[in-house]
Amino acid sequence: MTATTTPAPPAAPAATGPGPLTAPGTTATPPTPSTTVTAGETTTAGVPVRARLRFHRLAVTAVEPVAADGSAVAVTFGVPAALRGTFAFAPGQHVTVRAVVSGVETRRSYSLCSTPAELERHGTIRIGIRVVPGGRFSSHAAALAAGDALDVLPPVGAFGTAFDPARRRRYGAVVAGSGVTPVLSLAAAALATEPHSTFTVVYGNRTADSMMFAGELADLKDRHPGRLHLVHSFSREEPRLGLAGGRLDAGRLADVLTRLVAPEGVREWFLCGPEGMVRDARRVLSEVAGEGAAVHTELFHTGGPSPATPPATPAVPPPAGQGREVRVLLDGRATTLRVRGDRPILDDALPYRPELPYSCRNGVCATCRARVVDGEVRMSGNWALTEEELAAGYVLTCRSVPATDRVTVDFDVV
Repeated sequence: MTATTTPAPPAAPAATGPGPLTAPGTTATPPTPSTTVTAGETTTAGVPVRARLRFHRLAVTAVEPVAADGSAVAVTFGVPAALRGTFAFAPGQHVTVRAVVSGVETRRSYSLCSTPAELERHGTIRIGIRVVPGGRFSSHAAALAAGDALDVLPPVGAFGTAFDPARRRRYGAVVAGSGVTPVLSLAAAALATEPHSTFTVVYGNRTADSMMFAGELADLKDRHPGRLHLVHSFSREEPRLGLAGGRLDAGRLADVLTRLVAPEGVREWFLCGPEGMVRDARRVLSEVAGEGAAVHTELFHTGGPSPATPPATPAVPPPAGQGREVRVLLDGRATTLRVRGDRPILDDALPYRPELPYSCRNGVCATCRARVVDGEVRMSGNWALTEEELAAGYVLTCRSVPATDRVTVDFDVV
C-alpha cells in the first residue's frame, strides 16, 4: 500500500436526499450533492453536524464501586469550564476513553450514567464500567484514583430522545447487565424534566450482587415516588429476590412485559445489552407494543470476536496497476492510499493517519463515522448509525471496504 498526503480542497459538497444503504452488507453510494457544508452549519439533510472529535485530558475526581460484588465501578471526570460546551451531551450518549496500558494504547467506549444537569451544575460527567476479568482497560480503570487523568473524546451517540417538560408519556426500557448505564441517565433525566411522565425498567442480571447501580436506582425511585417502576430478573438467584429462572430471552420477556408492564401504553422503549437480548426484545415488542411506539436500541457488544489491535504498519501494496484508490480527508489534509480493497478503510488508513477517530472497531460505537463523498463502499455491519445518517451518506469506516476504484471519505464533515 502506498500513500500521499496533501492539503485538502475546500469542504466537499454535502450530500442530501435518500441513499441506498439501509442494512449491513449493502453498498453505499453518496447521494447527489446539492449543498455545501461551511463553518457554522449545524445540520445536513436533517443529520446533526458535529465538530471533528478530539481527545481532551480530563482529571478523575472519583472512582466508586457500583456493584455489591465489586464487579463494576463508576468513574467521574471533572470538566473544565472551557470544555463544558464541548462535552455537552444528551442522556443516553457515550464517550471514548484512551490510556496506555502495559505499553499499548487502548481505547474503550463507555456510556454516561450522569445527566446533563450534573455537568451544568457541578462540571462533572460519569461513566459506568463493568470490570472484566483479564480486561485490559476495565482493570486499569478500576485501579484509577482521584487525581489521575485519562484522554476522553466528547460524547456521541443517538440512543435517546428529546425530553419536554410539557409532555406526559410512559417510557420503558429492557436492559441486561451493564446495559443499564445509559438508561440510568435517561430515566433520571426523563423523571426530572417531565414531571407527569413515568419510566419502567426491566433489568436482567445474573445475581443481585452483580447488579450495577442498585443504590442509584433505589434513590431515583425514592425521589420520584410512583413514577419509576423496576422489574428485576435474575438468572442465578432465589425467586424471592426477583423473577428468577433464566435470562431475558424472548419467551421470558413476553411473559414479563404482558403480565407486569402493560406494554401497549408505553410510547418509547430503550433496549440496551447484548445483541441476543436486544434482538429478542425487538421481536417481542413488535408483537405487544402499542401502535406507533418508538424503539431505540444500543448494543454493548455484537457477540462476534473482538477486533485485533489496530494495525501500526501498512498492508502489503497491491500489484502494479491493481488495487483501489482511497482518499481520506481529515483536519484539512487529504491522504491518498493505494490499497488492495480487502480491509476496512480505517485499518488501511491508520498507519498513515493515526489521529483518525475510532474506538470499538466493531460497528457499535460510531466514533469512526465518516461521510462518503465520492465512490462507493460496502459496509458489512452497522449497529450504530441511524437511517437518517445512512441516507445522508455516512458510514462506519471500521466496517467499510471500497467497492469502486476510487473512494473518498470525509472525517471533517461529521
